[in-house]
Amino acid sequence: MSLIKIATIVSSLAALLLMIIKFFVWIISWSIAVLSSAIDSMLDMFVSLFNYFAVHNSEKNPDKRFNYWRWKIEAIAALFEWLVITLSWFYILYESIFKIINDEKVSYLWVSVIVMLISVVITWFLVLFLDYVAKKTNNLVIKSDSLHYKTDLFSNSGILIGLAFIYFTGINYIDAIIWITIAFYIIYSAYELIKKWFLLLLDVALDKEEVEEIKKIIKKQKLVTSFHELKTRQSWNTKFVEVHLVFNPDIKLIDAHRASDHIEHSIPKIDKDNEWSVLVHMDPYDDWKH
Repeated sequence: MSLIKIATIVSSLAALLLMIIKFFVWIISWSIAVLSSAIDSMLDMFVSLFNYFAVHNSEKNPDKRFNYWRWKIEAIAALFEWLVITLSWFYILYESIFKIINDEKVSYLWVSVIVMLISVVITWFLVLFLDYVAKKTNNLVIKSDSLHYKTDLFSNSGILIGLAFIYFTGINYIDAIIWITIAFYIIYSAYELIKKWFLLLLDVALDKEEVEEIKKIIKKQKLVTSFHELKTRQSWNTKFVEVHLVFNPDIKLIDAHRASDHIEHSIPKIDKDNEWSVLVHMDPYDDWKH
């Protein structure tokens, strides 16, 4: 089993454990903050399971039906993650406002504090593990999962501070106010996350800096008179480059091939942390003008 799959399984199990603990505490404490965190853990579990499904299928080799792998499944899973997080945000916002209006009190406060403290510790270790896997594999799914759990770590810490504040001041609506603030932060983080995946799903071009580096490499090759139809995109951890190189019509095929090979081997050096697929088409003249 790959390290990436192991990371998604560990995330799912950690979220399941936290979800069970938090829902139990919410039943006896009636804390909106704990309920919000429990729902968040439940969503985390489903998202991690979706990530496992996405990674499992995206790692399958190309076949007659899927000639270009299945990497975009991961982007689809990220779209689902964004949808779930957004819907849960609206629900939590509603519950928080309702709590403020009715001035509902938090029971078994000390139990809630202990549970949220446990949640912070577990999430912190999970983030460390996911960061390790992300650096080792450079996998976008794990990077997104790590970012999501970092958001959880921040929100759980905020909830813990809010519960402690209620304990010392007796002001119950602080519980809801803190979560409303955190909810807006979560939806912002989800937007930033999904924007990246959505663009990958639409085959957005590589960063401007990387495209300029690719152009510099091509222009350094003296046998290339010009180039056109430079196209770039990224899918999962592979960056794709397609380009038409124009050579002098009298050049020997072997010389043009060597020049193309040099460009194909130089471009991946721009980013050694990702895989590259460079496709070069050799032209005897600039057919782009026609």
